Amino acid sequence: MTLLVTAATGHLGRLVVSALLERGTAASDIVAGVRTPAKAADLADRGVRVVELDYSRPETLAPALTGVDRVLLISGTDADRVAGHRNVVAAVAEAGVERLVYTSAPRVDEIDYALGADHLATEQAIAASGVSATILRHNWYTENYLDAVARAAETGEIVAAAGDARVASASRRDYAEAAAVALTTDDLAGRTIEVGGDVAWTYDELAAAAGEVLGRPVTYTAVTVDQLAAGLEAAGLDAGTAAFVAGIDDAIARGALSQTDGALARIIGRPTTPLIDGLREGLASR
Repeated sequence: MTLLVTAATGHLGRLVVSALLERGTAASDIVAGVRTPAKAADLADRGVRVVELDYSRPETLAPALTGVDRVLLISGTDADRVAGHRNVVAAVAEAGVERLVYTSAPRVDEIDYALGADHLATEQAIAASGVSATILRHNWYTENYLDAVARAAETGEIVAAAGDARVASASRRDYAEAAAVALTTDDLAGRTIEVGGDVAWTYDELAAAAGEVLGRPVTYTAVTVDQLAAGLEAAGLDAGTAAFVAGIDDAIARGALSQTDGALARIIGRPTTPLIDGLREGLASR
């Protein structure tokens, strides 16, 4: 069975390739889809076949999918990510791929937020395509907070507009292992699953974990969405990007990341990485 991992040179993609190899998938059965093959020399050195694959260039998709049985579509980061995702979904359907696994966002059909809207549109495109799919709705990556924790080493505070919300984050490695399970087994076929860490923590708990990792006191400073957006603009972001980032905190405050039922741990067969361990490991690898 041939497995294609898209965005394979990204943080998550590389971890998925490693997880597949650790699960016993032969390197020759893994295809790494990347925009720039020259940047995937390390994957090629491991025996993985590297192909050019660019979501925004449909002409690269059919050749990359030749002989592929299952595909992991890692969500893109371009401004018009939905168009690129739809290109991939259409190509997957045309190629007759057996299964598509997609990394979506949490609670996109329950809570309205800009980031979630892109993922919901992609989920709808997958459903309309008729392709058998597994949707893994990723909660936050603990690594998303590394910049905030690094700043806290100097400022002693973590600033966010998330109120008293909870976040069920896990490490990228945890999510990568779940993707490998979805690709290599039939256990998750046809399912949409909210996956996240075992523990939903508050930002006060994030600050405490950051303080322990950094060896200095760290506090959480709660601000409004408007205050956060203004601060981001003052730091150099354009108004649109600042509003988008602040809007994510607003979605967190409304509970987008608060749910956890242990699904991720059950899929990977072990507890998810605790917050403090994820922060410590992430900072050490920077």
